[in-house]
Amino acid sequence: MFSCVADYRQAARRRLPRLAFDYLDGGAEDGDALQRNGDAYRRWLFKPRVLTDVSRCSSATQFFGRAASAPLIVGPTGLNGLFWPRADELLAQAASSAGLPFVMSTASTSLLEDVRAAAPQADLWLQLYVQQDRRIAEDLMRRARLAGFSTLALTVDVPVHGKRDHDMRNGFSLPLRLSPKLIADCLSHPSWCWQMLRYGSPALKNIAKSVGERDDLARHAAMLSRQMDLKLSWPDLAWLRRHWDGKLIVKGVQGVDDALLAMRHGADGIVLSNHGGRQLGSTFAPLEILPQVVDAVDGRIEVLIDGGVRRGSDALKAVALGARGVLLGRAPLYGLASRGAAGVREVLALMMSEMLIAMQLLGCERIEDLGRTFVGRDTESGDFERAEMPR
Repeated sequence: MFSCVADYRQAARRRLPRLAFDYLDGGAEDGDALQRNGDAYRRWLFKPRVLTDVSRCSSATQFFGRAASAPLIVGPTGLNGLFWPRADELLAQAASSAGLPFVMSTASTSLLEDVRAAAPQADLWLQLYVQQDRRIAEDLMRRARLAGFSTLALTVDVPVHGKRDHDMRNGFSLPLRLSPKLIADCLSHPSWCWQMLRYGSPALKNIAKSVGERDDLARHAAMLSRQMDLKLSWPDLAWLRRHWDGKLIVKGVQGVDDALLAMRHGADGIVLSNHGGRQLGSTFAPLEILPQVVDAVDGRIEVLIDGGVRRGSDALKAVALGARGVLLGRAPLYGLASRGAAGVREVLALMMSEMLIAMQLLGCERIEDLGRTFVGRDTESGDFERAEMPR
């Protein structure tokens, strides 16, 4: 058992070939947005209360009326089969066991029907990319409804893929193309190499099923990277509503103006996100814009956040600033890539334990009691104080 998420990250680095680890860990361009996501949490400090009764601390909350054991959601991440076989099923099982929702990516490597079968009691959400052929999205929504998914998360910050220098340096492409460099890298990571040989390369199975084709990773990866619907706009939320009768959230909002537009066009919630720093290389961190957005929407729409959360205490800072909860991206994947299903369970348990410890030390017994009185900005970080927030 490792002591923190950073330990699982190092174990994942050791187990994965560089091509796979950089895909998991890296950001766009020089990694400035990725770095800023984590730094933003360190620039908010706790303001504990003492001599309060914390004998019955609880992290329990709810998302859209459904109970959750903590303000955490296992967020959508693509091509997870690159790290472990049946990855999306294992992530869903771990989330369900922990009492947390799981968001399955359009770019998942397990069928959504198989994810439901693996986690029959889970609160499952579908993350949706909309491609030029909207029939693919419509079929994904149809299948998700039949499988009992509760929530649709429309991702809006990937009209094109961001420039990721590390993938270019490593020759990362789908399907993986053998080269002397890749062969040498794989042979130096025998555990990962054996799994790939035994279970085969990951495939984008949901896209394949919705277009009625066999698993053709090269074609379907191209569809994701080059055939996104560049005409998608706010009025298209009405089109989604015609095909989806569950909760609808917009993921990838990065400013007040777009948060208000999401609300005006009938979204049930938003996720403040810069895609984990994997799209634009230089953006504000979601946490930096969170207080402004929360004030602007004034409780009329649910506000979630992702990016940079590596501790349970990080999640508490986001909740104190007004977020309903946080989506976890890389953290569960570090557990998955290092120790499979056990690693995911351990990472989630670790973060929930950190959250309860922090709540007791804060003098806060219930999640709903958290507020801005429990946090303050680090005034020594003058650049953060002076930064003009985006609208």
